[in-house]
Formats: sequence, C-alpha cells, structure tokens
Amino acid sequence: MAIIREKSPSGDDLRKLLRDVGSGFISPDEAFERLVVPDDPPPAAPERDVPGVRLDFAREDRKGVGEVVYCPGKSDEQLLFIAESIRERGASMAFSRLSPEQAEMLSGRSGGMPPLVYNPISRLGTINRRDVKPLCTVVILSAGSSDIPIAEEAAGIAEFYGAAIKRFYDVGVSGLHRLLGILDELKDADVIIVAAGMDGALPSVVAGLVSCLVIGLPTSVGYGVAKDGRVALSSMLASCSPGLVVVNIDNGIGAGLAAFIVAKQHSGRRRETLS
Repeated sequence: MAIIREKSPSGDDLRKLLRDVGSGFISPDEAFERLVVPDDPPPAAPERDVPGVRLDFAREDRKGVGEVVYCPGKSDEQLLFIAESIRERGASMAFSRLSPEQAEMLSGRSGGMPPLVYNPISRLGTINRRDVKPLCTVVILSAGSSDIPIAEEAAGIAEFYGAAIKRFYDVGVSGLHRLLGILDELKDADVIIVAAGMDGALPSVVAGLVSCLVIGLPTSVGYGVAKDGRVALSSMLASCSPGLVVVNIDNGIGAGLAAFIVAKQHSGRRRETLS
C-alpha cells in the first residue's frame, strides 16, 4: 500500500518527470516511487543507544545525497551500530577512510543482510548501492599515479549515487600531450574533477579548455616545499581560469558529492533543451 505525497510536485516538476520517463532516462517504477510514500513506517533503528552516534537518514531527501560516515576515530561498536541501523532500514550509506581491518569487521557481521562493498584503493565502503541508470557523467582526472587513491574516493562516491564515471589518470602537466589526447572526452562531461598534488597546475589548464564546471581536488602528494598539499590548494585558489572551484586537501568525498549534485542538474537541463 502507498499514498500520494501530501505535498504534490509542481507542474514543472511533474512535466520534467514525465519527460524523463518518456525518454527512458528513468523507469516508470522509479517515477512512481518519487510520487508516493509507503504508508507503513520504516523499521526502527536498533534499540540500544551508542554514545556519539545520531544518524541522519533524512539527508538524502533534503540534499539528494545521503550521509557519509567518516570512519577514523570511530570505535568498532559505533561502526557496527551504524551498519546494523542501515541494514535494518534497507537504507544506503557510504563509509569513508575505512581501514581494511574495519572493513573486514563489518563484512563479517552482515548476518545475511546486504554486504559491505569495499574498495581498498579509495578506502570507500558502501552498503545497498542502488542499481540505477546513470543520471549524469562525471570525468575524473589525476595529475599523477600517486593522486589515484584520492581521485578514486571522488569517483566512488559519485558513482554510488548515480553518476557515470570516466577515469583518465596520470595526465599531468609534465606531459600535456596526454591531456590533449583526451580533450574530446572532456568536452562531453557534465562536471570534471581534477586531482593534483605537487604544484596543482592541472585543474587550471583543464578549466581553460572546457565549458563545464571543473572541481579542483588538491592532494597531499609532493616533496618538501609542497607542504602536504597546501601549495596545490593555494595554486588552485589563485587560478584565473574561469569555471574552477576548489575543495579541501584530499577531500575526495566533498569533490565527488559536489560533482554529482551539479552534474545531475546540468544533465537535466541539457535533456530539457534537447527535448
């Protein structure tokens, strides 16, 4: 059983939803889920109270992306409580900076519920990733191979929420022919994330070549004077290339979530223009 939402969508929103169904961008079932809510309350969270944990299950409704659990500093008890709460509700959630030991601990306690999917390169873990048609395209670049773990964190979280990801790694400014060789691919992106350490020059170059938003993702890669990413951050912030915005050092999660939100909106407007 289901009931129509108390607050009906606007006429413009409903027209857009119907166009998306007609174009095959979303399925009729997904459109139905956006228009109705279940009349049964969601399962309750585990009864025990764990100090320091208050999960925000409503965040995805507010923001379009859900809560991401930052794992360093959390106890095994807290992480297990979080994982059990997610699984009991049938919700989706991602875990960032998850150590291999923490991932093994969570995977061993799945109890027949949806398993944790873990990427040891990005240290990103996810539960209940939904199988949906990609909503937009996000291109991820890394200046060097050492930037890949942070680039993969950005790619993984954007992909988790519904972005199609194209990866081009080790294309930094020390060999610009590598970047020029993929220029056509870059121009098809809704948003581009560029992960770079050292001098942090690559995002400025990319932003000067494409029309879409470029998100600079400074990494802590580099020798002494690079100051653990502070030089890359300052370089990106001081750039004169239009359309470049910057996130914090090594903040792949922030870059990936921002890219998905912007790319989804950009992709939707592009479809409306073509329809």
